[in-house]
Amino acid sequence: MASEKELSDFLKSVEKRAFKRALYAVRDDEAALDIVQDAMIRLAEKYGDRPPAELPLVFQRILSNATMDWFRRQKVRNALVRNFSDFESLGDDGDFDILETLEAQGGSTASESASDSVSRAQILLAIEAAVEQLPARQREAFLLRYWEELDVAETAASMGCSEGSVKTHCSRAVHALAKALKAKGIQL
Repeated sequence: MASEKELSDFLKSVEKRAFKRALYAVRDDEAALDIVQDAMIRLAEKYGDRPPAELPLVFQRILSNATMDWFRRQKVRNALVRNFSDFESLGDDGDFDILETLEAQGGSTASESASDSVSRAQILLAIEAAVEQLPARQREAFLLRYWEELDVAETAASMGCSEGSVKTHCSRAVHALAKALKAKGIQL
């Protein structure tokens, strides 16, 4: 069982690396801080009684789940919700017309062309579809290794299989993804 000092020392030792990992994933300082803080709180509240040797793997899993949760929340927010308070009045008179505001923002804030945006979205959808088509174990190994950045040993422990199996699953997943995407005309 980890003592309070061991847990505190562990959290201090991983905070910068965890922040960089979250920042790399979400590309937002404040969101990355929130994700790391939530992961640390979850570890302390729910898994603080674990042996110190188990803390790194458990924390990485919690951090990965917290990051995925953030992406899910963002996807829902961006797809379904837009607060009226996010918009500002275009005129000095304080009159607010949502259609005028959306039209003005649509023309001025786009940093990429519509065709580039559509192309990028289509490629991402194709990649997501290809990943979804992978067999369950290949998909799990691929996501743990390359999305959650666990090493082979951690992935094997997480999946309950040998390191050789992890390497085999990952290799097959990469080849299957490359083949599926090449068939759709996507070269990575």
